[in-house]
Amino acid sequence: MKKVIVTGGLGFIGSNLIGSLLKKKYKVLNIDKKSYASNFYNTKDYEKNNNYEFFNCDLINSRKISKKILSFKPNIIFNLAAETHVDRSIDSPDIFIKSNIVGTFNLLEAFRKFNERSKKSKLIHVSTDEVYGDVLKSRSKETSPYKPSSPYAASKASSDHLVYSYFRTFNLPIIISNCSNNYGPKQHPEKLIPKLIYNLIHNKNLPIYGKGKNSREWLFVEDHCHALVLISQKGKAGNFYNIGSNKNLTNIEISKKLLKIAKSKFKTTSRIKFVKDRPGHDYRYALNSKKIYKELGWFPKTNFNTGINITFDWYLNNLSYYKKFSKNEIVLRQGLKK
Repeated sequence: MKKVIVTGGLGFIGSNLIGSLLKKKYKVLNIDKKSYASNFYNTKDYEKNNNYEFFNCDLINSRKISKKILSFKPNIIFNLAAETHVDRSIDSPDIFIKSNIVGTFNLLEAFRKFNERSKKSKLIHVSTDEVYGDVLKSRSKETSPYKPSSPYAASKASSDHLVYSYFRTFNLPIIISNCSNNYGPKQHPEKLIPKLIYNLIHNKNLPIYGKGKNSREWLFVEDHCHALVLISQKGKAGNFYNIGSNKNLTNIEISKKLLKIAKSKFKTTSRIKFVKDRPGHDYRYALNSKKIYKELGWFPKTNFNTGINITFDWYLNNLSYYKKFSKNEIVLRQGLKK
C-alpha cells in the first residue's frame, strides 16, 4: 500500500485530493496547521477511514515536520500547504513569506533528510498560474518567465524556485505543478465562486472588481486532483507541468452564469455590483497545458457548465458549511491599500 502525505489537507484542493487518494486505497497522512482556511468539514467523510490520519503541524516547525516524515515514511508527498488569497497578501504579506517560502524550505530540508534513507519517495510541489503574471495574449508555457504581481504570487514563485534548486543541487525527486483557478466543492467563501453563491443564497449583491473583465482559466478541482495523482505516477523529476482547462471566462461571465443558475432554483433579488478594483489586479491568466496532455495523457473531463452546476448544488446542499465561518469572513472586503 502506498503511503502519501498531503500538506494543507484541510483546505480546498488538499481535501479533495485526499478523497481521490483514499478511493485508490492509499494510506494518507494529512498535515495541516489548522489556519483560518482549514476546515474539518472538508474531511468529515474520511475521519472513520482506517487509511486516513490527521496530524496538526505548521511547516514552520521544522523539527516536528521532519520527525513525522521520518516516522511515516511516505512514498509521495503532495505539498499544498500555502496561504493563497491575494487580497490577504496585500493586507499581511509577512504571513505569506513565512508560510509559502520558509514553510516550503523546512519541508524540503525534511524531505532531503528522509531521502538519504529512502530513495523511493518523491515530492510534488503544487503551485499556481499566478506566478506568470499578466498574460494578455497567448498562454504561459512551463518555460515562460515568472512575473508575479502580488505578494501571494511572488511568495509562490519564490517557493517554486527554491523547490527546483533542491532538484538541481541535491538531485531530489521533485516535480512542480502550476494549476489554473480551481473551483468546486469545499472552497473557502473568501474566493470568488463560493462567495457569489453565498450572496445569491442570501439575496445579497454580487461584488465584482472593476468592470468584471478580468479573465481567468477555470479548472474543476476533481480534474486537478486526477492530474496530480497522474503526475505522481508518471511525471519526470525536475519537470514543471501546467495543469489547465484551456477555458477562460471573465468575472462578469462567471457572475451571470451563477445568477442564471440561482434563478432556476429559487427566487433571488441579487444583482451584480461593481466595486473598486484590487491593487495590482492582473488582467488575464492563461496556461498552455499541452505538455501534460502530450506526455502524460491527461485531459480535463469536466466542462464548465457541468462543473459549475455540481459546485452550486454542493453549496446549496451543504449550507452548514458556510456556518463554519463568521459572516465577516465571507462578506467583508480585504486587500484595500490603506
